[in-house]
Amino acid sequence: MTTVPENWPFDDSPNVAVITTRYVTEQGSPILLVSHDEEDGGWQFLPSGPLQEEDARVVGLRTIWQLDPSIAELADLPLGWQAWRNSPLDPWRRKPHGQ
Repeated sequence: MTTVPENWPFDDSPNVAVITTRYVTEQGSPILLVSHDEEDGGWQFLPSGPLQEEDARVVGLRTIWQLDPSIAELADLPLGWQAWRNSPLDPWRRKPHGQ
């Protein structure tokens, strides 16, 4: 059983698998695009720039939250929506996928 941190902002469990890249987890690149997929409820936390499949990483949501606590602002991001920002200093903007 996973222990949920006292201030955990998400409805999803801290150990739910999410998609990111090695640039975020291993090189400290900022998360600039977040997607909450309608099809499966999955989360993606991505940096800017082109991505290659071999750069993909699957980690627990808690890991992403620990790397960038600002993603807590997106805990209520609806299924089928995405959020983005130009830099970690900018506010998150939101829109439904495809708009």
